[in-house]
Amino acid sequence: MKRVFALSLLAAAALAAGCSQKPEAAPEEVRPVRSTVVGTSHGSVGATYSGEIQARYESKLGFETSGRIVARLVEVGSAVKRGQPLMRLDPAQETLQVVAADADVEAKKSRVAQDRIDLQRTEALLARNFASQAEVDAQRLALATSESQLKSALAQQQIKVNQRGYTLLKADRDGVVSAIHAEAGQVVSPGQAVVTLAADGERDVVVSIAESRVDELKAAKTLQVSLWSLPGKTYAGTLRELAPDTDSVTRTYSARIAVKHPDSGLRLGMTASVFAANVDGARAIRLPLTAIHNVNGQPMVWVVDAKTGQVNTRAVKLGAAQNDHVLIAGGVAQGETVVTAGVHMLFAGQRVKVAGAAEAAAKAAGAQVAMKDKP
Repeated sequence: MKRVFALSLLAAAALAAGCSQKPEAAPEEVRPVRSTVVGTSHGSVGATYSGEIQARYESKLGFETSGRIVARLVEVGSAVKRGQPLMRLDPAQETLQVVAADADVEAKKSRVAQDRIDLQRTEALLARNFASQAEVDAQRLALATSESQLKSALAQQQIKVNQRGYTLLKADRDGVVSAIHAEAGQVVSPGQAVVTLAADGERDVVVSIAESRVDELKAAKTLQVSLWSLPGKTYAGTLRELAPDTDSVTRTYSARIAVKHPDSGLRLGMTASVFAANVDGARAIRLPLTAIHNVNGQPMVWVVDAKTGQVNTRAVKLGAAQNDHVLIAGGVAQGETVVTAGVHMLFAGQRVKVAGAAEAAAKAAGAQVAMKDKP
């Protein structure tokens, strides 16, 4: 009986001792995260627009008279000089009109000469009292009328001569033929475009801008033009023209970027890209969009304390965005470490492990061992 009682006391003491021991604290969770070190760079975020090379000045030429085309003297792509013939109309009708105008002028000249002779005879008869003053006045009026008709005939003659010259279409400037809209045998009307001529010299890049990017393009301090066919080569550009209204189909604004110092490498119709750098200033901080989370509408980031390895939230001011990155206008400084993935699984003061740190340490250790093993 005593033995059982002693064993009971020992069991009770052991149980009391076990209950009095404090449980071991659970180890603090260290969450692995991805991060980036904040840095500034020139033109951190830019905007790229696609377009094509076009001539700044392009003329759609047409005849100033109607007729049938009898000759096409150029081809698409032909380089032409100012005054060079491009097309010719059948001049037969205009030639006949010039002949008729010449004949009318000769008739009017004869009429003027006859009226002058009649006036002289009437004035002589008046001096001998064989004619009245009224007859002299009538002859003078007839002479004035015939002289006016002669002036009108001369003007009509010059018009017909000019129209005969209009049967030959000439280039209005040096350039290249970019399109032909009529062929030999076709009857055209005055002013109808038959040839498109792209002037030599200045070149533009024509791009379409979404309405949300118009202000961005206007604010760009520099523009760089690059060609798909000439990788690695860039040209400086300036915004020369921006349409005041959108296209009725694409709902985009048309813009023309003037290329500074163009050379022979810029051929019409080439695919070009316009890059607008420094959208938000000469130097800017860029972070991935995954680094941003919102708290009550305020954009925030998690900043890693380099000494403790803990994270703390920080409010930031956002700038322009492009693709999967955004400019940071304020809130973080160069050299700080910002979490870029897993931001929604963190809390203030939590310790984190930057992904890639262990791998970097292992590589460094391996390099040291390799150095020691070398003879």
